[in-house]
Amino acid sequence: MPESPSPDDVGLTTGTLARRLGVAPTTLRSWDRRYGLGPVSRDSGRHRRWRPDDVAVVEAMCRLTSAGVPPAEAARAARAGADAPTRTGDVASGRSRAAGALPLGGDVRQECRGLARAAVRLDAPAVEGRLAAAVERHGLVVAWQEVMVPALHAVGRKWASSGDRYVAVEHLLSWHVSTTLRRAAGRPAPDRRPAAAGPVVLACVPGEQHALPLEALDAGLRQLGLSTRMFGAAVPAEALVAAVHRLGPVAVVLWAQARATASPALARQVADMRWGVTGARRGPTVVLGGPGWAGRPAPGLPRPAGLGEALALLSRA
Repeated sequence: MPESPSPDDVGLTTGTLARRLGVAPTTLRSWDRRYGLGPVSRDSGRHRRWRPDDVAVVEAMCRLTSAGVPPAEAARAARAGADAPTRTGDVASGRSRAAGALPLGGDVRQECRGLARAAVRLDAPAVEGRLAAAVERHGLVVAWQEVMVPALHAVGRKWASSGDRYVAVEHLLSWHVSTTLRRAAGRPAPDRRPAAAGPVVLACVPGEQHALPLEALDAGLRQLGLSTRMFGAAVPAEALVAAVHRLGPVAVVLWAQARATASPALARQVADMRWGVTGARRGPTVVLGGPGWAGRPAPGLPRPAGLGEALALLSRA
């Protein structure tokens, strides 16, 4: 019995390819008509069938145009096999007001716009490349605050307004952001703390699942050569207290994304913990992170406004 032809042998329809790339079918037809980026061959019924080589060209076109390269220039580069954006005009400023397929809104960095479009296309290699390039070009703090966070927020808003069809986009982007943050930490510089000083403990409060901001802080601290213990999402109060007792940390960062999860009582309990011999007992500096702490009184506990401020605060702790 003969084997069924593979999708690569048959080729993709324009509608299927458009869904895969996150563009409109009319966009593909326009690129074919204006720039000759259509499929090389058609089936017996004269229908367009996009084979792997054709798909590679339009994928490059998508990456280049999302980076701000003018379409005609992007088409020439895509046909030639080049996939490096050339910055001209507004692109050279590093910012753009175009929001692409996601509700970025306002004045955002060009890298953020390209990252969002790559995420919508589920183009994992492009997402990974854009994240790495942002960290390399701007450093961890700017890449996190001005590229990663706006794109993550835009995906979250799109998910909320469009239903579960954007779950995959959010998961893919979050996964690659997490991977990029861990790579950014790299091999940390030698720990410059005195041997007697404990690490910085990073934990989400009970019920809080948003751990990516803590991963960014962990990466930044490790770049500075500071010792950390990352516990991630939704750490039970009892486990957190036990870990603080065991580690004797110099600081504890408690992250709360939502006001419903922020617990001033838990923060105060950790801040009041003490250890060590009589006469030399000490406790941790408790740092509150995340918008969930807004409006929740916690006198004496610092709440830095962003990643840069948190790194400066903890490096002095």
